Amino acid sequence: MKRKFRYGMYTLMLCSVLSLGTAGETKADVMKGPALGQGDYIAEIEEGTHPVYVSMDSGDILKEASQGEVYNILSDEGDGWLEIQVGDGTGYISVKEDGVSVIDKEELEASENAVAAEQLKQADIANGRRQELVDYALQFVGGRYRAGGSDPHTGADCSGFTSYVMLHGAGVPINRSSRAQAQQGIDVSADQMRPGDLVFYGKGGRINHVAMYIGNGQVVHASTEKTGIKVSPWNYRAPAKIKNMLGD
Repeated sequence: MKRKFRYGMYTLMLCSVLSLGTAGETKADVMKGPALGQGDYIAEIEEGTHPVYVSMDSGDILKEASQGEVYNILSDEGDGWLEIQVGDGTGYISVKEDGVSVIDKEELEASENAVAAEQLKQADIANGRRQELVDYALQFVGGRYRAGGSDPHTGADCSGFTSYVMLHGAGVPINRSSRAQAQQGIDVSADQMRPGDLVFYGKGGRINHVAMYIGNGQVVHASTEKTGIKVSPWNYRAPAKIKNMLGD
C-alpha cells in the first residue's frame, strides 16, 4: 500500500523530524525524505498536471509534471516544498496541491513484490489446471474415432472429443462443431500457445478439424476412423487458428 502524506499533516511531521536532529547534523541529514527522517521517497503525480519550479521563490516553471510520473525526492524544503530530481538537474514541487503524493520506496517495493508473488501464484494455479486438463485428455489415447460421437469412452470425432474433455476436464462448455469452436475463446499465436489450447485446421478457408495442444510440440486429437484418438505433432497440418478457451 502506498503511504501518502498530505499537506495537512506536513508541518507537524516536519517539526517532529527536526526535533530528532543533533547539533552536528546538517539540514540534508535531518531532512532526507519528506519530513520523515531516514528512508528513500518518491513523489508521484496521481492526477492532473503540476508545475515543477526552477526554485521555490520564483515563478519560473521548469516543466509540467503529468499524471503517472514519479520523481526521486532529494530533500524536504519545508512548507510543503520538495526538491526533486528532474533529469540531470533538480526542481521544486509543492505537495500542497491535490494529486501529488509522497511514497515510501520500501513500501512501494514491498507492494510490488506482493503483486508479483500473487501473479506468480496465479500463473502456477493456471499451469496446474492446464496440466490436469492435458492429463485428462491423454487418458483417451487409443480410443475409437466415431463420426458424430461426443463421448471418447465410446467413440468421438474431433470436436466431440475436444468439447467433452474441455467440459469434463476443465468445467468449460464449448460449442460442438470445430467451426463453431473456432469462433470462441481468445486468439493466441504459436509462440503464446500453452497446453490446453485448441489448435484448428482447415482447407480452403474452412475449419474442418480441431486438436488440443499438450506441450512439447504435440497435440492430442480424435484423428480418423483408422487411427482413432492419438498424439501428433501440432503442425502435422498447417494450423489455421489457435484458441485459449480457459481465459487465463
